[in-house]
Amino acid sequence: MPVTFRIPSYLATFADGASSIALEGAVPTVQDALIALWSVCPALRDRIVDEQGDVRQHINIFVGNECIRFTGGLTTPVPDGSEILIVPAVSGG
Repeated sequence: MPVTFRIPSYLATFADGASSIALEGAVPTVQDALIALWSVCPALRDRIVDEQGDVRQHINIFVGNECIRFTGGLTTPVPDGSEILIVPAVSGG
């Protein structure tokens, strides 16, 4: 089963207007999934990770219902058929 990325509307312009992108093939970790995503939509890379390759502070990535900040970061496993959500962080005062 493919892994599917859900792209937030403010990033869809960098993904040819797509709100979701299905990846074929094995992507064992979030890092592998992101590399596969960037091969399809290279403009997303700089909006999701910084110059060191770390997920930007204002971006949260979820595999299913779990935020990768609490499950191993970029090494978080991605089971076949997973949905990966890219979500802008919400902050307030």
